[in-house]
Amino acid sequence: MGKRPVSAAPAKKAPPNWKLQAPHDKLTQGLVVSGFASLPTGRALFLEFGWDGALATGGGAWLKALEAGVAQVTDADGKDPRAAAFGVTCSGLHKMGLSGETLKSFDLPFQEGMFQEDRLRRLGDRRGPDWLKTVIDGGPLWSGNTPPADPELGEAPVITPVTVHALLLLYAPDEATAETWCEEVSAALEPHKVKVVHRLHLDLRLDERGIAREHFGFADGISQPVPYEAGAVVRGGAPIDPASEPWNGVPLGEVLMGHVNGHHEIASGPIVADTPAGREAGLAPHPQAEGFLDLGLDGSYMVVRELKQNVAEFWQSLEAAAAAMRAADPEHSGHVTADWLAERVVGRDRDGNLLCPAGFLPPDSFDQPENEFGFFDRDQHGLGCPVGSHVRRGNPRDGLAPTAADKPTLLAAANNHRILRRGRKYGPTIAKRDEKDGTDRGLLFIALNTDVTRQFEFVQQTWMLNRNFATLYDEADPLLGPAGMMTIHEQPLRRIIQVDTFVQMAGGEYFFLPSMPAIRYLAGL
Repeated sequence: MGKRPVSAAPAKKAPPNWKLQAPHDKLTQGLVVSGFASLPTGRALFLEFGWDGALATGGGAWLKALEAGVAQVTDADGKDPRAAAFGVTCSGLHKMGLSGETLKSFDLPFQEGMFQEDRLRRLGDRRGPDWLKTVIDGGPLWSGNTPPADPELGEAPVITPVTVHALLLLYAPDEATAETWCEEVSAALEPHKVKVVHRLHLDLRLDERGIAREHFGFADGISQPVPYEAGAVVRGGAPIDPASEPWNGVPLGEVLMGHVNGHHEIASGPIVADTPAGREAGLAPHPQAEGFLDLGLDGSYMVVRELKQNVAEFWQSLEAAAAAMRAADPEHSGHVTADWLAERVVGRDRDGNLLCPAGFLPPDSFDQPENEFGFFDRDQHGLGCPVGSHVRRGNPRDGLAPTAADKPTLLAAANNHRILRRGRKYGPTIAKRDEKDGTDRGLLFIALNTDVTRQFEFVQQTWMLNRNFATLYDEADPLLGPAGMMTIHEQPLRRIIQVDTFVQMAGGEYFFLPSMPAIRYLAGL
């Protein structure tokens, strides 16, 4: 374990992925079960509805036009030659004509929007009237521009230049197909007064081990929850035994509404009045609300944040920090390089292998970065993977347990805050990692969860940005957080480095990711 792992040759068979069983596979958007890795090229089309106010009828005509064949949303029943996913904001649903009573049945963060004043503070984006350095200069470009839920409270809305009512994600095998598809979509939307107001070129390139890398050069998307539910989820053709997934297993209700979640409750979702139109669309009667249909069943909330990555600044900063350490203490710091520091900022090496006190955690039996581990027994004090590293903050597992007896409780608690990530990087790969080229690049962060407050917002506020996380004092996430210090525990020295702001939010919003029946219902508005 003291040596850097070497990828086995030839490459081993990839591990089986979890899948949804019938009927849920045809009722759920494909994005839930797949990142569409076989379709490396993508487009994120941010849409604005050009009509005033809420439409009494016809608000779903644009969606019906797409569903007619131009960009039909892909379900979860298997691979497709191209794929599409769709999400809509609260302000978008209002303009489409969804009733106020139905809108009130959505989760409060969705109703208020990501740019609600208190929410921006908790997410580390804004304090009072000022945007923080973790946001691009001048403030974010886009949001849903959701109006205040209660205007009588006097809360001033936070407005961005671009309003986004819906997001269409397109996945294609190559650039030519993706670009032609975008043109077809724009042409289909134009007669319905829906226009593309922002666009990102998405990319997912896998190496020979099937691993994707983000723009800083590190393997990404390694640690993901594994949903389970008897009769709804299988892997390799067999049900998933929760006992077989102690580190990453979560109830399906953490990802999809209408299923049991980690609190042994049905993950709640929006409801609509029982009508023939709703039943024809395929909406099921709500099991707990007589006279209503379940608009949320097999849907999710999609957190979207456009995160600009300042790649050259990242590597320049760490090069300078490493040089300063070597100069100050050449006897003990000869091994310190920019790459050594970057690995500790992230918590893994560039191939995705977890840092350990003795080196790196070897790949698993599928030649993938090992993802079944705890921190308490392996590295309680962060002598390998620093306590404040990005990986450890994002999913502390059992690492926050004060004693060995508390490990199961703290692991279970951590798994109650897992999110399913489906993001992709945008923009071209930088030619020289430490030289600015004036090109925007970053990550379109996409996360699926059924309780935005308990899952995404908790992770962001309580783990990522908590300045007193675990045993630390006055430190935030060194990769995503604001400028400040980071502690690297090492024997015989404890090292402290200054980190800058390397990632900046350029836009964001909470979207409803509807089920296939819910899409048909919305198209009929």
